[in-house]
Amino acid sequence: MRSVRVGVVEDDPVACQRILDYLNQYRSETGVEFTVAVFDDGEAIVEQYTPTYDILFLDIEMARLDGMSAARRIRERDDSVVIVFITAAPQYAINGYQVQALSYLLKPVPYFAFRQELKRSIDMVRRRSDGSLLIEAGGRQIRLELADVTYIESIRHTIIVHTLDGKLSVSGTLKDFEERLAEQDFFRSNSCYLVNLRHVVGVDGQDCVMSNGELLRVSRPRKKAFLTALTNYMGAAGPTARAGVGAGASGVSVGAGTGETGADERPADGQTAATETGAA
Repeated sequence: MRSVRVGVVEDDPVACQRILDYLNQYRSETGVEFTVAVFDDGEAIVEQYTPTYDILFLDIEMARLDGMSAARRIRERDDSVVIVFITAAPQYAINGYQVQALSYLLKPVPYFAFRQELKRSIDMVRRRSDGSLLIEAGGRQIRLELADVTYIESIRHTIIVHTLDGKLSVSGTLKDFEERLAEQDFFRSNSCYLVNLRHVVGVDGQDCVMSNGELLRVSRPRKKAFLTALTNYMGAAGPTARAGVGAGASGVSVGAGTGETGADERPADGQTAATETGAA
């Protein structure tokens, strides 16, 4: 797993250093790597917040902008980040449910309690990461649910992410996305398409039929592997996969004709690779 991106928002230097020491101790014990950013007030993190963090440790009582207010503003832009409050006054943390906080830690924070909450947070991050994709579009970081992505397309040095709600033009290469989604039931059908198998409802000759009716070309060299991957996906996912591929879909249908043509591959594009923005 990539490093866990952590934000520590704490105006007390001693308490802040304790959290940093605990993160180092946890790394030494477990091998989990962290990318950490430190802020001395809620205002400091909110000003230019982008949804790139996995976990936030938020002090509640701070001078300019308290942790609860900061969390509310963060939730307007990021509904995935795990929030853990740190406080000397537990009565303030009781409203944590309003911002979907995972829990709170009572100062002075003992390592055992911190370790437990950190492990819970990391487990939650891993579960969420399995079902989401972080992309950069229009200068913003956006987290997409993988179930909403139908396919990713490469067109003339541009990557287009097709979703149930529309299309997004993003930076990167198709190879980059293929590597990032290698374990997520996406298949490279040709040099132009990375297809979400969840949304494939059939195969007709050299085309796969998508849940929205679109036909996407499957290259001849990749067709056998594509059919194998699709069959394995449907077998592993069972009825859930069939229910998720579109209204009226009862499973994968395979056309009898081959429909093979020579022009089923376009040259791969050579874009600048995209990377997930870490906390810095």
